[in-house]
Amino acid sequence: MSKSQVIVMKAIDNVATATQEILPDTDLMVSINGSMVGIHVTEKIPFGHKVAIREIAKGDKIIKYGEVIGEATAHIHPGQHTHVHNLGGCRGRGDLSDG
Repeated sequence: MSKSQVIVMKAIDNVATATQEILPDTDLMVSINGSMVGIHVTEKIPFGHKVAIREIAKGDKIIKYGEVIGEATAHIHPGQHTHVHNLGGCRGRGDLSDG
């Protein structure tokens, strides 16, 4: 594979961003802090969307590019599409406490 299919910016990220559409049953090698980690994609991941690169429990923060971008609304397994169906926003919400 000459072009990386996903981008992981920080070692703390628990999702990667697809640089192209990724079909189910695709095996990816993801570079995390210089180590290669294998991920088996279980769902279609559209270009620009996120795929989980490790287990994310319901309620855990979703971290992309080293920043919290939301919270898991369901358990997410490595290789699963991570988007609005299983991720809720937590920035700028008046109904959530900051603590």
